[in-house]
Amino acid sequence: MTALPPAARSAALPLPGSDNCVHCGFCLQACPTYLALDDENDSPRGRIVIMKAIADGALSFDDTDAQLHLDRCLGCRACETACPSGVPYGQLLELTRERGAARRTLPVVARLILFVFSNAPLLAVSMWKARVFRATGIPSLLARIPGRLGFAMAMLASTRRSAAGRNRSYSPRSSVARGKVATLDGCVMEGLFAPVNRATERTLAANGYMLVKAESQRCCGALHAHAGDASTARELARANIAAFEASGAEFIAVNSAGCGAAMKEYGHLLAGDSAWSERARAFGAKVRDVSELLAAAGPAQGGTLDVKVAYDAPCHLLHGQRVSAPPLAVLAAIPGLELVPLTDNDQCCGSAGIYNLVEPEISDLVLASKLRNIAASGAPVIATGNPGCLMQIGAGLLRSNGVAQSRHPVELLDASYAQRI
Repeated sequence: MTALPPAARSAALPLPGSDNCVHCGFCLQACPTYLALDDENDSPRGRIVIMKAIADGALSFDDTDAQLHLDRCLGCRACETACPSGVPYGQLLELTRERGAARRTLPVVARLILFVFSNAPLLAVSMWKARVFRATGIPSLLARIPGRLGFAMAMLASTRRSAAGRNRSYSPRSSVARGKVATLDGCVMEGLFAPVNRATERTLAANGYMLVKAESQRCCGALHAHAGDASTARELARANIAAFEASGAEFIAVNSAGCGAAMKEYGHLLAGDSAWSERARAFGAKVRDVSELLAAAGPAQGGTLDVKVAYDAPCHLLHGQRVSAPPLAVLAAIPGLELVPLTDNDQCCGSAGIYNLVEPEISDLVLASKLRNIAASGAPVIATGNPGCLMQIGAGLLRSNGVAQSRHPVELLDASYAQRI
């Protein structure tokens, strides 16, 4: 990295919260890229030095070495949990990427995905084509091809659910009224994990929540915010706020950890928009991970499932939302289910939105550690509450001939309720 001479430096830009970092090093062992690469520049405190240098004008947004280390960040936010000083690392990273967006060319695959996810009709067609392609069985055949193509095929193949998972026969009912809930359909969740969405609706209803529909909802904008495309993220956030306000819902249930983290932070995303900032804060206060709502209701106990399950905490649920106990309460409501320990279950799996497609080598390094720990656990089912994690872990298991399957916790609770009701 080359520092600019004083005459070439631009005016300093504020980077709120960056001065909280005292370089204590607690973040190092929490950072998956530092553990994988053993490079201070690929640690949270190293990247904060880079971000501050850019903000102060000492480094250019065009510096290729600086961008390399910032691009390598998974954005898992595990450093925030480890940090004793409360550094808002995720917000610093997104702000820096937003400021440098005009000078930074994203990989073609990233630009294509972001464009598709911001265009609702195109997204619907793309997901329909993906489901048709998945049904042919070709992705399963191509899953073990080396490289990025093979991994992408494995991710798609891992989203296929069994017929039993798609056709629950029980009619959920509860005598307790816990309020009106609108669910986020989600892009990947509704597109590739629709059975999980239906399981989410059934388990919420079985625990006394009244489901209402939020029409015209859109992508949550998380991928765009992470990539520095804050203008599109704000556009999508406004559309979602309006859609869910119109539903009259008291709570907004989200079964995708990354989406939930982004939606809870709409108040921050739209803080500079006087027409939307208050609405965004009120919206964020209504957002709940589905496990939070289920845990608040008990949840009701289901029928027996004799299965060993290891729980892997999604980064944006554990570190982004600071939600740790509710998913475990959901699993504890299932008689017969044995929760087995998973080493480093708080560490990232390497998915990180579209990171596994644009930084495949580092993603593979991070995933390899996760797969070793899964194998050591001996669990046939890995429960995790985020589509990216489900696909990343599922693809890794498929390509490594692992015997375990990745499942969302609500799928397991739904199967338990089907045994009982």
